[in-house]
Amino acid sequence: MTLLALSRVGVGSLPVDEPALYADDEGFLRGRAVFETIRVYAGRPFRLPEHLERLARSAQLVGIPEPDSEGLSTAAEGAVSSAGVPDAVLRLLWTPGREGLAAPAGFALVSTLPPNLDDLRTRGLRLASVDWATGRRLGSAKSTSYAENFAAVHEALAAGSDDALLVGRDGVVLETPTANVWWRRGADVYTPALELPILAGVTGSVVWNLAERNGYTPHEAASTLSEVQTADEIFLTASIREVMPVTTLDGLPVGDGSPGEAAQLLQRALRSLV
Repeated sequence: MTLLALSRVGVGSLPVDEPALYADDEGFLRGRAVFETIRVYAGRPFRLPEHLERLARSAQLVGIPEPDSEGLSTAAEGAVSSAGVPDAVLRLLWTPGREGLAAPAGFALVSTLPPNLDDLRTRGLRLASVDWATGRRLGSAKSTSYAENFAAVHEALAAGSDDALLVGRDGVVLETPTANVWWRRGADVYTPALELPILAGVTGSVVWNLAERNGYTPHEAASTLSEVQTADEIFLTASIREVMPVTTLDGLPVGDGSPGEAAQLLQRALRSLV
């Protein structure tokens, strides 16, 4: 993805090819910052208020000052306008600022969409299960401390897969490093319970409602990897990927090995909604 526009809360537009953070900013130095990733459709960020609410919850969990929601909204509007493209990726970043100075900083970044989303949706993702032992305190926070998440992704890539499916030490399926996971049995669709150390997805909550409107019954569950492996289909939900089918898990086909019916129907329903 290519950065198209950058705006700072209280400052306005910044050059995208010049530094915007000090090296001793706690977000950079210690990973003590929070962020949101939002899909922009036709120049409008999708469910911006819900993302701002989740950003505030994450900041509270991480122990940093409350985000300036109004300032971030203004920065987002300016960055989206400056980017000049109708469909894009918007990221909001909130950091406590330079170490010891207690001067929070907020940024809105607009980038191009990943180029291969439709190809991946047609083919379906290949997932590899990865053992995961995250702390419960920050499991539901969207912080910039993503090193472990992407170490899991690299492990999955090394196994010839596209992404990692994080599985707790007790064998319970959690999520992927950047998406919520779902699986279907007949007309019932399941996703991990929010009591587990996972991030509550904004797109996931939208898809829950869309599933109810389109003949499926959604459930929260605490299911083991072996239970998920035998599902009729598996799919992911995330702001940028939207509804993404999974066709293999640990090298074995999911269902008949092709994108499943619920993923395709819910993707169409999501696009109709936006």
